[in-house]
Amino acid sequence: MQKIIVLGASGTIGQNTIDIIRKFPSRFELAGVSVHTKTDVLNALRAEFHFQDFAVTDSAAAAGYDIKHHSLERFLTETPADIVVNGIAGAAGLQASLIAVRTHRILALANKESIVMAGHLLQQEAEKYHSLIIPVDSEHSAIYSLIRAHGREAIERLIITASGGPFRTWAKERIQEATLQDALKHPTWTMGAKITIDSASLANKALEVIEAVHLFDISADRITVAVHPSSVVHSMVQLTGGEIYAQLSPPDMRNPIFAAMSYPEEPPPYLAPLDFTKPLDLHFEPPRTEDFPMLSLGFIAARKKAGYPIAFNAANEQAVAAFLRNQIRFVHLSEITAQVMQEDWSTAPKDITDVMRIDESARRRADEAVQKLQFLDSFLRCRCDV
Repeated sequence: MQKIIVLGASGTIGQNTIDIIRKFPSRFELAGVSVHTKTDVLNALRAEFHFQDFAVTDSAAAAGYDIKHHSLERFLTETPADIVVNGIAGAAGLQASLIAVRTHRILALANKESIVMAGHLLQQEAEKYHSLIIPVDSEHSAIYSLIRAHGREAIERLIITASGGPFRTWAKERIQEATLQDALKHPTWTMGAKITIDSASLANKALEVIEAVHLFDISADRITVAVHPSSVVHSMVQLTGGEIYAQLSPPDMRNPIFAAMSYPEEPPPYLAPLDFTKPLDLHFEPPRTEDFPMLSLGFIAARKKAGYPIAFNAANEQAVAAFLRNQIRFVHLSEITAQVMQEDWSTAPKDITDVMRIDESARRRADEAVQKLQFLDSFLRCRCDV
């Protein structure tokens, strides 16, 4: 019986993890969860699973609970568990990842920002505390499995697939006029708002490239992104001899989550596999990097390393937050990120304090860029009204 902590229990990763625990009560026990503001989800889970330990990370939402349940660190440190599934979205998940590896557990990691911002430092901590990091992103989970099958020394290139998002077939001029509602209509995956916007801009794939560099100790020049609209092939590896192996499954996040929770064993039957008696779309195409510049910016950050991945992530997060508030247009996501990336981020962080300092500085610059765009937009509207 594996005891599981779920961080971000109200999100997509959290809910899918809990569904697996619900389906396999003889294999898994829900030891506790964290939520940010959605205490209704927390209360329902406590009533169903009868756990005593939890964390509410928003101070206002936590006001109705005992004070010991405010601290994520205390919750992670004091709650007995074998596996921590980190489904917290954004940079907020980094501290949780660090605490999880310091408590000698398996970290099933869906929070890609932990690796993007502090991959080297996080892996150092995992080695120090004899913890294991298993990726839960469908793409990195596939690569992780393929490397286990073929051996790291046999791998020449990683091929990360991308759905292409809702604007894959849109002309550049139409993309420039895309609305928030357009960007939130993902063709194959059901996800939170932030990651759905990232998928539309290909920022999500850029983050996955940076993540792969750290997770698999491979240079960005040995990573290819291939657009695969049906999301059936989750990633591929090219061996030194040139042959390519792929991992295929229906687009369901419960597959990679279950694989991480079952490690080192193969998970038992759960979800229906692909049905090869029916037509199967295995179409691939190169990404349109000129029309989706966030991917190119991500490769630049992955190659430069140092503080550039942190700056890329921070700028994108602030830009997406502004877009979700209808303060900027979709095309401004890459413009803001590019402006921030033009700064000098060549000093590599030595510790988490340095990471957070770079993160804060990049966010401040991104916010300034948002304000300038809003001012310009207001000015142009005034000119048009005259």
